[in-house]
Amino acid sequence: MDSQLSESDLSAYRVFARDDWAALRADTPLTLTVEDLVKLQSVNDPISIEEVVAIYLPLSRLLSLYVAATQGLFKATQRFLMAADGKVPYVIGLAGSVSAGKSTTARVLRALLSRWPNTPKVELITTDGFLHPNKILESQGLMERKGFPESYDGAALLRFLSDIKAGKSHVEAPVYSHLVYDVVPNETISVDRPDILIVEGLNVLLSGRSGKGDAAIPVVSDFFDFSIYLHAEEEQLERWYIERFMRLRQTAFRDPRSYFKKYAELTDEEAEATAHSIWSRINLPNLHENILPTRPRAGLILTKGASHRIEQVALRKL
Repeated sequence: MDSQLSESDLSAYRVFARDDWAALRADTPLTLTVEDLVKLQSVNDPISIEEVVAIYLPLSRLLSLYVAATQGLFKATQRFLMAADGKVPYVIGLAGSVSAGKSTTARVLRALLSRWPNTPKVELITTDGFLHPNKILESQGLMERKGFPESYDGAALLRFLSDIKAGKSHVEAPVYSHLVYDVVPNETISVDRPDILIVEGLNVLLSGRSGKGDAAIPVVSDFFDFSIYLHAEEEQLERWYIERFMRLRQTAFRDPRSYFKKYAELTDEEAEATAHSIWSRINLPNLHENILPTRPRAGLILTKGASHRIEQVALRKL
């Protein structure tokens, strides 16, 4: 499958080269330091202050305007209905392939948006917590399909988002450990009516399907106010995945608790072959079948170049 963005793909978007997008920063202040970025970036996903200034400050400015407008519309509706409902969080979905850098993007956005005066409370969840536990995946023969749509507890995720959008307080979400490669039993995080909620995951932009009698079945993206797709070419994604795997062999994989500790003692050649096999068997088919086809549904497409820098921004026309 060709992952290039074609003219037909972009016909619904305004497309910006990096420098043109950077100019839209206007007077948005830089509120992150180099030390902040070191804490926010993921393994093998470098990000610089220059990247924040060129890409993420304009994006945070745009999102701040969108959120403020949505908050104003909500208040106007309350006045019309003479209602006194609590605030409804603005939900941002972030999708993209394994190794695209979603976690770093999500954390940087959270840090920037939480510094705006009208959105002081910004929360972030990943859909990893809504994966079925390994024991269920193993019993159903789905361990090799982990990350595919069928490996998630979709009903639980929809209930969570429905409660968030209903303005409920202290909505619980399950916790996932990448160290043990499983959902953590009896551990949750509480999301308490934030101004903004960022939902990051591989398949969060999947479209709906019909139910009985052609009734529409809700999907995760129905609860999004805005959505972002982080894009890169397949060859780059595979290279980044293998590079991350090789780095983790020297760090997290050496932890006795790690699900992947068996890979720590492989030779470099064996480890690289293993990483390539995992990518080809699991991550690439998921990208082709489920993730990449959702790209045209995003409100914003961020396209990375070979050095992890975002080189193009495509914003859906309103």
